[in-house]
Amino acid sequence: MNNNYLTDTHFHLDLKDDIESILKRAKEKKVGNFIISGCDLKGIDESLKIIKDYKNIYLTIGIHPDEIKDFNEATISYLEKLIQENEKIIGIGEIGLDYYHNKDNKEEQQKIFKLQLDLAKKLNLPVVIHSRDAFQDTYDILKTYHLKTTIHCFTGSKEAAKLYVNEGYLLGIGGVSTYKNTNLKETLKEIPLTNIVFETDSPYLTPEPIKEEVNEPKNISLICDNLCQIKNIKREDVIKITTNNVIKQYNL
Repeated sequence: MNNNYLTDTHFHLDLKDDIESILKRAKEKKVGNFIISGCDLKGIDESLKIIKDYKNIYLTIGIHPDEIKDFNEATISYLEKLIQENEKIIGIGEIGLDYYHNKDNKEEQQKIFKLQLDLAKKLNLPVVIHSRDAFQDTYDILKTYHLKTTIHCFTGSKEAAKLYVNEGYLLGIGGVSTYKNTNLKETLKEIPLTNIVFETDSPYLTPEPIKEEVNEPKNISLICDNLCQIKNIKREDVIKITTNNVIKQYNL
């Protein structure tokens, strides 16, 4: 991983996408390192085919809380097998809790979340966490595992950010940080750069002022420039530090 380039630590890519063009547009904006997030079994299988052909694309795998309907004991065994067979799978995620979309199966979500955290502990891998309307349960569960952790799409309160940072977690900062009506900008002023990584979550959450477009990894550049303004830090320093955060987190 090249720390002279920005890193998109969390995005979604399909085989039907024009991958070459997406990567070319990203490189033109000095975005040159990529981590796909595999969130369900179909997406994971497609992502495995993609990472074979691209040296600078890595993968995390896990079952998103919205996708747990068909989860069973064999799922964990399958994820473990894939990880052991492929060194470009560098973490487990996106996993976690979502009480916004799913209020009626909290116990089941927590059970499956813990099973995947157990796998991360067993394999000594970092985790990437989805948490929506579920901060307290997410925080309480994670604290017991002591894993290298990235909080995906962090948009929470200043207090939540500080609690996560005190645990040594990284905060995934994306397009929401550019929105005019976000409170995240004030929070980011107080968060050390050593606890920040960038992500697009593309094709979702396109930054402003281009919200009408489909999001792409190239837009990490906009997210970076926005953070430079918020924290009054030079772009080259932000590039090096945030990508070094990724290198340390995933032992790359």
